[in-house]
Amino acid sequence: MTQGALIFAFANEQIDYVAMAAWSADNIHRHLDIPVCVVTDSETQDSRFDHIIRVARTPTDQQRQFADVDGRVTWYNQDRVNAYSISPWDQTLVLDADYVVASDQLTTVLASPQAFLCHGGAWDMVTGDLLHDLNSFGRYRQPMWWATVMMFRRDPVTCHIFDCMRMVRDHWQHYRDLYGLGRSHYRNDFALSIALGIVTGHTMAVDTIDWDLMTLMPGHTLSRLQQDLYEITFQKAARRHSMTVGGADFHAMGKGQLGAIVANDS
Repeated sequence: MTQGALIFAFANEQIDYVAMAAWSADNIHRHLDIPVCVVTDSETQDSRFDHIIRVARTPTDQQRQFADVDGRVTWYNQDRVNAYSISPWDQTLVLDADYVVASDQLTTVLASPQAFLCHGGAWDMVTGDLLHDLNSFGRYRQPMWWATVMMFRRDPVTCHIFDCMRMVRDHWQHYRDLYGLGRSHYRNDFALSIALGIVTGHTMAVDTIDWDLMTLMPGHTLSRLQQDLYEITFQKAARRHSMTVGGADFHAMGKGQLGAIVANDS
């Protein structure tokens, strides 16, 4: 059985997601010892990618404000629904470009027998608190399943999940109204959560990764001390504090900060 990691990377005006994905590929090779494929519209020839799949990115008018980026940026995030059809492997680990792999923890996900896995919750790695406001969505506070890390095998149910995600994307206005999402932009997390609800008959009986997604919120500051060792500085009770995190995977929601680390490490 073949396996590998798949990263979708479409750069915008401020963030070079392709460079971020190449940096992540290095980490994946070191810790997980699996090949990495990037899906992009870039002409990159970066040798850190084992496979490069070039596609025309889905046009979008979505603009998003990132806390550590000066100004709004175009958000190209609508191609993840093609992961099942585009992956070159029997078993695929889909990762956000801004997910930092600093350990071999995901090998346990690859070794699991389920056909599909994702995170069923996320928590703030500084406070240790669950992200209650982000772990549900919409008017009816539906449970959120995170598309940041997904593992899938080729399986009819998995195929159905991605077909449903595509349906949600293609009819986003309808599902946004149905779930009471107001003026929210399309998000892969929303599409995945709605799709999993549909596929499970709204029983919410979803197989999830055994731990919640460790998340660095954009209000905190991230810097790299050395390989797989990071410093986080944050404000608490009107004082500046810092902590170090080593050998642990996390989702870096401060795109600009991670981008600066990638640029300095290249």
